[in-house]
Amino acid sequence: MRVVLATHNQHKVDEFQKILGARMPGLDIVRYDGPEPVEDGTTFAENALIKAKAAALHTGLPALADDSGLSVDILGGAPGIFSARWAGHGKGDRANRDLLLDQLADIHDEHREGAFVCTIALVVPERGKAAEAGEFAVEEVASGFWRGMVVREARGEHGFGYDPVFQPAGSALTAAELAPAEKNAVSHRALAFENLLPILSRTLAL
Repeated sequence: MRVVLATHNQHKVDEFQKILGARMPGLDIVRYDGPEPVEDGTTFAENALIKAKAAALHTGLPALADDSGLSVDILGGAPGIFSARWAGHGKGDRANRDLLLDQLADIHDEHREGAFVCTIALVVPERGKAAEAGEFAVEEVASGFWRGMVVREARGEHGFGYDPVFQPAGSALTAAELAPAEKNAVSHRALAFENLLPILSRTLAL
């Protein structure tokens, strides 16, 4: 079974293939080569579905897409869907982290809690004229939440994004101080994959 992943990043395709392919023999995940849609949703789920629908329509294949970010409780869930551009378009990971730390500078530790969130969407196009009209047989989402807190200064050399300032619940280390294999086994993306598997197995068996 071929499934398109709504990304131009081959490394992400390889990651999805490694994780899902190991659990579902015969699953072949391919990279999306079409135009990128405008991600104008207001939630992780909406943006993941926008990307998955675009890939499904362009290819006619079942499509997967993910959207993820950091949600801080005291900021009302921000940076949230704006995590990758919190400091402005093109500013980069360091600027995003520095702005977040500055915004939380006067906040006591007990109020610095939040979670990394990952939502993966699965979309299966309808056949025939329904597909041309943009109708879908399946629209499903699965999410993973990795609870923790924002520390006061960046620590660690692994990972990317907000990893150096996020300390998972129950750990004395930041996500960037964890070994990559250890992080990948417990992260928000790992939890989303676990929640996606039964949906994917049930859907693709139809």
